[in-house]
Amino acid sequence: MTDDIIYPRMERVLQVFNSFAEAEEADRKYYQSLTPAQRIEILLILRSLYKRNDDESRGRLKRVYRIIKRS
Repeated sequence: MTDDIIYPRMERVLQVFNSFAEAEEADRKYYQSLTPAQRIEILLILRSLYKRNDDESRGRLKRVYRIIKRS
C-alpha cells in the first residue's frame, strides 16, 4: 500500500461501560457484526499505518561489521 491511500473517516461514537468486561463484550459484538471484507479492510489499514511508522524508525544507516584477521 502507498501513502496516497485515502482512509475513510471514522464515525465518532462514545459509549460508557460499567466494567472492562462490558467494554470487551461490546468490542467483540461490534467486530462480529462486521463483514469479513470490512474486517480485512481494517486489518490492511492498521498494517499500512504500522508499516509506515516502522519504516520511518528504520531510516538510519545500517551498521557494518568487519572481521579482520590479525597477523
